[in-house]
Amino acid sequence: MSFIDYYEVLGINKNASEDDIKKAYRKFARQLHPDLNPNDKDAQAKFQKINEANEVLSDPAKRKKYDQYGEHWEHGEEYEQARKANSRPNASGGQNFSGDFDESNFSDFFSSMFGGASEGRGRAQSKFRGQDFQSELTITLEEAYTTHARTLKINDKNIRITIPAGVENGQTIKLKGYGGKGVNGGPEGDLLIQFVVSNAANVKRLGNDLYSTVDLDLYTAMLGGEKIIETLGGKIKLIVKPETQNGTKIRLKGKGFPVYKKEGSFGDLFVTYNILMPTNLTDKQKELFKELQNSAL
Repeated sequence: MSFIDYYEVLGINKNASEDDIKKAYRKFARQLHPDLNPNDKDAQAKFQKINEANEVLSDPAKRKKYDQYGEHWEHGEEYEQARKANSRPNASGGQNFSGDFDESNFSDFFSSMFGGASEGRGRAQSKFRGQDFQSELTITLEEAYTTHARTLKINDKNIRITIPAGVENGQTIKLKGYGGKGVNGGPEGDLLIQFVVSNAANVKRLGNDLYSTVDLDLYTAMLGGEKIIETLGGKIKLIVKPETQNGTKIRLKGKGFPVYKKEGSFGDLFVTYNILMPTNLTDKQKELFKELQNSAL
């Protein structure tokens, strides 16, 4: 796999703060979100990359390994263990490495460790890393709203996974060691799961924010009152102001979609009112509207 510079993907430098990373991710997520680019495969691929970059750089521990080992950051601990083992005296009293270890040879060393031939080291067989498996999993927007368990069948094996609340459409998560078996004792591959999150009929998701249109009768719009609406998080009571106009938009802070892997953090819910005109009026009701019309002249 070719090296991907996650800093370049998010358009930031290596000294970027956590806040810089968050702002850069949100900026690109809004531009490249699959819901806004449904038929653009290039945008979807870029969206997946920014998710990968954000997942690594927003985690201090992962970011530290990435800064140190680059494309091989996930195997940093294995690399260190192997480096130490190879720097100890061998059975014949010699050293596996002579002099100081050169970090620039990391790629060659890593290759020999996970799949390349081991020239001059007396190994009878090379170790090969197992194949990565890729899978697509479709879930509803309601399912993506809550953390829940799911059982997948991979190579006739049932694998139980926990899907964190807030997973995005097009997002890919990696389950380390659930791929193909390694050869000659090599490490197992990984399982890459790409999520397809279907839209709900009455709500649209954009990042961590939700957008919904709510029908409002003319009388409540004119006189004010209360309106109970159903949301992904349950029922909410809205207080409607008198003389509310058609198309009025209100913002309900913290009532949107849960933020991925940040428990207790939510986006916002934006509600747009759609004023319904009364139908099948009686003669008396029509007369009352005429009186109202005349009084306004």
